[in-house]
Amino acid sequence: MMLAIKLAWSQTLSLWRAGALRVLVFALVLAVAAITAVSFFTQRIESALNQQGSLLIGGDLAVVSDHPIPQALIDSAVTQKISTTRTYEFPSMVMRGESSQLVEIKAIEANFPLRGHLTIAQHAGDIGQSVQSAPQSGEVWIEPRLATLLDVKVGDQLEVGERSLVVTAILLREPSRGGNMFSFAPRLMMNARDLATTKLIQYGSRVKYQLLLASTPENINDYSVQAKPKLSRGESIDDVRNARPEIKTALDKAQQFLGLSAMVSVVLAMVAMLLSSLPYIKQSLTTFALMRCFGAQQATVLQILTIQTLIIALLSALLGALLGFIAQMGLAQLAGSLFVETLPPTSFAPVLIGICASIGMMIAVVLPHAWQMRNLSAMNILRLDTLMLPLSAQAKFLPAALMMVLMIFWQAHDMNIALFTIVAMLGLSLVVLGFIYVLTFLVQRFLISTPRTKLLASVSLGIQDLKRRLGLSTVQMIGFCMGLMVIMLLTLIRGDLIRNWQASLPADAPNRFVINIQPDQIDSVSQFFTAQHIKDAAIFPMVRARLVSKNKQLIKTVEWQDERAKRLAEREFNLSWAAEMQSDNKLIAGRWWPSQDYGRPLISLEEGLAKSLNIKLGDELQFDVAGSPLTLTVSSLRKVEWDTMRANFFAVTPPGVLDQFTASHISSFHLPIGAENSLNQLIKQYPNLTVIDIAALMQQVRSIMQRMSQAVEYVFAFSLLVGVAVLYASLVATREERVKEATLMRVFGASRQQVSVAYIAEFACIGIISALVASIAANFLAYYISVGVLDIPFEFNLSVMLIGIVIATVVIPAAAWLGLRGFLNIPPRQLLNSI
Repeated sequence: MMLAIKLAWSQTLSLWRAGALRVLVFALVLAVAAITAVSFFTQRIESALNQQGSLLIGGDLAVVSDHPIPQALIDSAVTQKISTTRTYEFPSMVMRGESSQLVEIKAIEANFPLRGHLTIAQHAGDIGQSVQSAPQSGEVWIEPRLATLLDVKVGDQLEVGERSLVVTAILLREPSRGGNMFSFAPRLMMNARDLATTKLIQYGSRVKYQLLLASTPENINDYSVQAKPKLSRGESIDDVRNARPEIKTALDKAQQFLGLSAMVSVVLAMVAMLLSSLPYIKQSLTTFALMRCFGAQQATVLQILTIQTLIIALLSALLGALLGFIAQMGLAQLAGSLFVETLPPTSFAPVLIGICASIGMMIAVVLPHAWQMRNLSAMNILRLDTLMLPLSAQAKFLPAALMMVLMIFWQAHDMNIALFTIVAMLGLSLVVLGFIYVLTFLVQRFLISTPRTKLLASVSLGIQDLKRRLGLSTVQMIGFCMGLMVIMLLTLIRGDLIRNWQASLPADAPNRFVINIQPDQIDSVSQFFTAQHIKDAAIFPMVRARLVSKNKQLIKTVEWQDERAKRLAEREFNLSWAAEMQSDNKLIAGRWWPSQDYGRPLISLEEGLAKSLNIKLGDELQFDVAGSPLTLTVSSLRKVEWDTMRANFFAVTPPGVLDQFTASHISSFHLPIGAENSLNQLIKQYPNLTVIDIAALMQQVRSIMQRMSQAVEYVFAFSLLVGVAVLYASLVATREERVKEATLMRVFGASRQQVSVAYIAEFACIGIISALVASIAANFLAYYISVGVLDIPFEFNLSVMLIGIVIATVVIPAAAWLGLRGFLNIPPRQLLNSI
């Protein structure tokens, strides 16, 4: 055994020095680095969420509602001796002097939080002290961002609704806030006893009511089991697993994206390993043949090959894991704070994952050759019969293909995405094959009708080599396609798509929303619009209602698997009314109501909402409006251009239908520069008004998109590096064969120039086909992201496609020629002696 280990180690070093192992190891290291980096990063985030789970809600369990918590749920917790506290969260405006700012107000009771603690200080730069209590009545705590925006310090007063409250501390840390990805407005924390006196909560206010609970795991579990059947619409129970849906959603998306990035790297690495394994296996066979000639048994040779495979896999895995650990530190720096404030240290588990993946990939590459060698004699190996056996031609890629499929399923974390990826790869292969056959056919037809010259003959020979080495050419092109597609897609996403999304907002698009306008405040708001010369600032009514049934069938959220449909079915709708359809709405189905339909129980729905809830024209919908039933018939479906940033609604009725119900109002408008003081005076007069600065929100979104864009580029750097490995491996894999071809061509009278032209033509075709397929695939993906995700008009980017084709057409043949030019300068006789 020791002798086998020594021989395996010695042969590994020899193969490394000869260059046969370098590309294979490089590809394997990058694949492991991509896998472990993602594993390290996601594990740290999940560990943070698990360790601080109760801190994310300030307790062990939370009852969340869009209306005041029923007293029965509170009494049940008290009966079971469970500690409770209530919180109230909603957006509103606060004033200091003539300045105003949108904030996220959180009113808490004295014993908040039940788990964890708050950190407050007198100045933003202080270390702070931990407290487990609420601000005193008449006091507020504010985040440093709000202090900066309003130039507030401890001791100053803020006008919160109709109350003036004193800032007594800077809120440095609130565990239940959980990350800053969706915190568009800074936090203001106040005592719940002051909430009523501010008069901020009125009809139409969107308030998140929470009842937090803390006790032993057994008591919490019993309470959850007993309370869930008693929950009504708009009420839910959250625990440490789903307490922060925005963080969970962001984490799921990030893990899915990172897994897809690692999947691309692994697929490319497998391609590079397959290509680079050919010279590695060939040189290994020569050594094994000599060993057999000197009396080594078949079992000994296979044992040495096995140990050698494990040595390569383990060393590559350790190096890849080290690079992955370093890489995840960059990921944590770029994107970690989007989810949680601090990340705990990682464990050794990702290293084990990387080792297993490395061993699996190496075995998949080596196994077919080991299987063929089990019954070969020394003479068979010396004659390289193993490379010409039927199994080698037909099935040597099968284990690697199966391993690739397993890695795709593992890294995708989603069955549909994995299947789509596999189908896409098969489709990519078929498209590449089709291009090869079409190109060779067109070249043949062209040469038939064109006088033959030495140049055309050399070009024809190079192109025919594509068809002769069909399998290898296809693998090369698929590798190039995926690498180029990643580059082009990144270019489109970072450049054109984001620019188009920004350009889709007109210059005079509304930059302010004002909500919670009460009926007696409409005239004052309209006068403000007139005084500031603000045009087209319509004020729309809103009546809160909950969908109860469709066609007399009660709405049950269990009917839908789609999460968006569930949320829509559970939420309260804002019903509005209008005589004329808004200009940024387009009728898709049905008809808009004429004047004689005023007062008729009809409703027009946004097409996306109708599709999600499976609502069709003529369906009868029953709503619950403040305890009163309202039955409406769907008369039309509309497409809404949400990106105009104007006030729009999912559901609209004719005038007169909702007159009996209490309504609040909303408006969107473009506030001219210099009119901020007038707006602040309006807010001071009516403190219940909430003004949302869309420009500030969009800037926050752009900032997040920029950080995520950096994370995208960072992760896809693995794919680009492995793409380089694929290019180099494809050249190395066939270099010896091409040297022999060049030698024979030179022996039969071909000049150095003719040989060069043939190879340049072959690789130029590889580059052109790869770039064409990659650019088509990248634009299709960009179209999907643009239309399906960003919901913006798509513009085909011809410049990126042409630049990609030109670069690929120049770089790939240039790299091939640089790799072979040394052999082209050697006389044919010397080349014959060397082979």
